[in-house]
Amino acid sequence: MSQFVFKMPDLGEGTVEAEIVVWRTQPGDVVAEDQVICEVMTDKAAVEVPAPVSGRVLSISGEPGDKIPVGSPLIVFETAADEVTATPAAARVGSAAAAPAAAHETPLLPFGRVRTSPANRRRAREAGIDLKLISGTGPGGRIVSSDLAAVTRASRSRHEVHEGRSDVSAETSALAAAPASTTEIKVIGLRRIIAERMSEAKRTIPHFAYVEEVDITELEALRQHLNKTVTPPPNLTYLPLVAMALTRVLESFPQCNALYDAARGVLVRHRAVHLGIATQTPDGLKVPVVRNAEALALWELAAAIRRVSERARSNQASREELTGSTITVTSLGKLGGIASTPIINAPELAIIGLNRAVERPVVQGGVVVVRRIMNLSSSFDHRFVDGYDAAAMIQALKELLEHPATIFIPKVTTS
Repeated sequence: MSQFVFKMPDLGEGTVEAEIVVWRTQPGDVVAEDQVICEVMTDKAAVEVPAPVSGRVLSISGEPGDKIPVGSPLIVFETAADEVTATPAAARVGSAAAAPAAAHETPLLPFGRVRTSPANRRRAREAGIDLKLISGTGPGGRIVSSDLAAVTRASRSRHEVHEGRSDVSAETSALAAAPASTTEIKVIGLRRIIAERMSEAKRTIPHFAYVEEVDITELEALRQHLNKTVTPPPNLTYLPLVAMALTRVLESFPQCNALYDAARGVLVRHRAVHLGIATQTPDGLKVPVVRNAEALALWELAAAIRRVSERARSNQASREELTGSTITVTSLGKLGGIASTPIINAPELAIIGLNRAVERPVVQGGVVVVRRIMNLSSSFDHRFVDGYDAAAMIQALKELLEHPATIFIPKVTTS
């Protein structure tokens, strides 16, 4: 038998570390070559890491949420003597760049040792607790922090009683035995990246918020008419209509269809509109991209929005489909509320939010009439988009949406 240490592979694009999201195997498990052993998250994407060899898992490094540097030991295998040569790690992890071959002969956990993290071993040692007497509640019986905390509390209670503190009431004892009233959820993986990027955007970008109400009565009539023209009806929503109008408006406001390259101190304006679609998924908020949205007809644009959103929700979107947007639209549909303050999807300069559409009484020509109204909530990077230009762009978008036929009329230029 031989021992094989597999190190965190180089996942490419300047990655120096990766976060453990979930382990698919635990010490003692027997795995086959190319079987997925864990999922890791970089700042770019989630990656499944396959086993480089077949063998029995002796030890793993890190718990979910821990960041492991590239080149550091990730997992140790016990293999047959003739199976110690493995394919380079990066050749097994998607399209990542090649990584150095795994090293051998590093210290191993002895067989039969309790499954837990080094930090928990230290805490147990300091508290004088024998880990072999604890039943772990983690995957595969692994002892996690909450298990150790429970034993520590029980030990402390017994010590207090032994010291003569036997006046603890039955009510207090019952409360101590009751289930915890709080739940701790470790912020890892995609949720951590979302939190970091949102915080960075709010910290570095001075947001200029602008909200305008739009009379979409005519737009609603057009939407219903178009839905009746196709069988079966595709349930055309407001989003592709607003998106198409936005691509038209950006022809006159190219400063809003741009990215800020902070490393070079350069604004990069784009002629094409690569439209980000803020999409809520079971894993958190993702922004898949409809590329060259300005070149698509309405039904094509609607289909593209549905396609990229569904791929994001089902976790099938590729890294390329989740990067490269130049401006983003976001909509909460019926949950859209009256107004919102969307956070810019850096390094973009603008984001447009659709709020809930409702019927309201409005005054037209001195007469109160019922019209369908929807607010547009937008945010702009005030460093590069002046408030006047931001307001002018939203007013131009409002004009198109209130007279929806103009969305489809080519722009007239005068010499």
